[in-house]
Amino acid sequence: MSRFSEPQDPDFQRINSSLAFDKRLWPYDLAQSRAHAMMLASRAIISDADLGELLRGLGIVEEELRDGRFQFATDDEDIHSAIERRLTELVGPVGGKLHTARSRNDQVATDVVLFVRDAAAVAIVALDALIGVLIERAEAHLDWPLPGYTHLQRAQPVYLGHHLLAYVWMFLRDRARFRAVTEACSVMPLGAGALAGVNFDIDRELVARELGFAAPAPNSIDAVSNRDFALDYLAAAATTAMHLSRLGAELVLWSSSEFAFVELADAWTSGSSIMPQKKNPDAAELLRAKAPRIGAHHAALLGVLHGLPLTYNKDLQEDKEHLFDVADTLRTCLAAARGMLSSARFKRERMREAASDEMIAAVDAADLLVRAGVPFREAHGIVGGLVRLALDSGRTLSELTDEEILAASAALEPAAFRALLAEESSLESKLSAGGTARERLAEQLAAARAAISGT
Repeated sequence: MSRFSEPQDPDFQRINSSLAFDKRLWPYDLAQSRAHAMMLASRAIISDADLGELLRGLGIVEEELRDGRFQFATDDEDIHSAIERRLTELVGPVGGKLHTARSRNDQVATDVVLFVRDAAAVAIVALDALIGVLIERAEAHLDWPLPGYTHLQRAQPVYLGHHLLAYVWMFLRDRARFRAVTEACSVMPLGAGALAGVNFDIDRELVARELGFAAPAPNSIDAVSNRDFALDYLAAAATTAMHLSRLGAELVLWSSSEFAFVELADAWTSGSSIMPQKKNPDAAELLRAKAPRIGAHHAALLGVLHGLPLTYNKDLQEDKEHLFDVADTLRTCLAAARGMLSSARFKRERMREAASDEMIAAVDAADLLVRAGVPFREAHGIVGGLVRLALDSGRTLSELTDEEILAASAALEPAAFRALLAEESSLESKLSAGGTARERLAEQLAAARAAISGT
């Protein structure tokens, strides 16, 4: 006997079914089902004989799913119902006892939080690997000059090691965000039932320990409706992807013939279907394109949850495709970034040539005047006038005459002015904490190594 007097419409079945995507949750569903069954037996809600049969059947189901032999039925709505259906086929009516003191609401929420916890751990491992490569490449190119940019215009020279370490700190912040995600995944929804708890004296702490949770969720209503941990994961992934997109954008620019600061390995590039000479930085370009995709998933789940009344609503089924696509996409992007950077060949002389542009030492000239007692804003104008004079006359700053320099300001000694325009003078003058001078860069590298090792 059923509550319903007519079969479901095929179109409803199609929109209602989640099996096509949620079947990847099977390892988590089996893990929680085993823990739940053991708890039921420990409280004498089911017999030890029932437990033995349930565990035997779940073992067979696991083998079938792992080996790809599991036969899904046309009316399997989701992975949870598919597993229970197959379990009952294997062990008989005792299979129906597994769902005692459990709702699909708390069951699904538990599977999802287990998935997110693992996805965050995978991201942390991948970030550690990427950070390690960045630190290695920074150390190998610690004192290679290149221009730093603002507005994509040459601004001030920096060392390549300093530039690469900037990404280390970005990705370390990303790692911290994913660690916060794992903390958000430390409470267990299972045992909340549909929304109000269950009618049995269950041991939620036992199940939580078995599944690696710190504790059961304290409120049954919040337990089944909570997807904050999923939003936290998607937010962390979106920020990480944004950082990867910035890295990809720079690799695209730097590998162009106009910059020619780096050559990406053939393994991470592709050719043209028509132009034989082309070597396209497709992987780096895709780092840019994947970022809005990941960010859109975060925005979409926010939209799903926005205004959603407590507790469970079918809308929550929409969390999984966003999570799954982001987990897969982010894993691929982090691996691609690591591969490109580890094999990239930076071009020292080309970067040095670009960094030797005297115009990017202009702020140092202004600071030279400041040391002579000239207010910075006045000094800024004086040097700006010298830059305009050099540009208008087709000369470099160092080619200006002593008379022209002194005419701009009697406080600007010509020999000192030319000396600071020397290649590394500007670089080594940046002695403030976090600056690009070698001494400070060595300190930063040590700090980065300590941060990645956790010391």
